[in-house]
Amino acid sequence: MNPIQPPDPVDPRSVLTVQPLGWCVRVAPGQSLVEAARAAGVRLRSSCRNGTCRACLCRLIEGEVRWRIDWPGLTSEERAQGLILPCVALAASDVVIKASVVESVPQATTPSGAAGFPR
Repeated sequence: MNPIQPPDPVDPRSVLTVQPLGWCVRVAPGQSLVEAARAAGVRLRSSCRNGTCRACLCRLIEGEVRWRIDWPGLTSEERAQGLILPCVALAASDVVIKASVVESVPQATTPSGAAGFPR
């Protein structure tokens, strides 16, 4: 499988960057951030995948998301602090999140486009 590359002006899909390691994955329309990461081999912490358990809670650093469900299990204060639930968050632009990574395999890339992961 070819590694997913950093932003490409010809590719209309949004790019999800997972910090603090800087891994980049493409997000297909209708795909949650957790699903996109998992498809690229980056396993973000998650459990229920429907916004109720809050295991995937992380911070949105840059970009915009919209929600797959009407109320994504966050208080208005948490939203104001930039917290999101990536299991029900859909990329509305390129996004950068700060999240816990459970496991990874080399199918994502760093922002420089180099395949593989920091060791």
